[in-house]
Amino acid sequence: MTRISSTSSAQSARNVATMLELDAFTRWLGAELVEASPGRCTLQLRVREDMLNGFGVSHGGIVFSLADSAMAFACNGGPDVTVALENAISYSAAVRAGDELIAVAQEETATNRHAFYRVTVRRRDNVVVALFRGTVYRTQQQHAHHDDD
Repeated sequence: MTRISSTSSAQSARNVATMLELDAFTRWLGAELVEASPGRCTLQLRVREDMLNGFGVSHGGIVFSLADSAMAFACNGGPDVTVALENAISYSAAVRAGDELIAVAQEETATNRHAFYRVTVRRRDNVVVALFRGTVYRTQQQHAHHDDD
């Protein structure tokens, strides 16, 4: 059952901006927001030397974290605070220092309380480096905004 949302892009943008402001880890990653709308988000980052493992390739946690953050921003575009229940990732190509990664998170289907997301992580040269799937739970808590409108 696909959930029809009347969430505005403006509300989604406010939610994501607030989350990103408070998300020290995603900022440490160096992830940059490219696009966010209800049920969708695109993040990008450049892999740094301090993100490499002992084999000289990106630690899997870096790619996982980028995908997880993209999903978090995508699923929190609506009025309800949404949290991850389960995530899984498959790696398909090595990532090296200097690679630019782009993670696109997309809602696949949703009900009132659960949603399923797919995140594709690609290098700038369009090679898919990971496929991520996540299940989220929509709490009954509403996003709080600290703006004047």
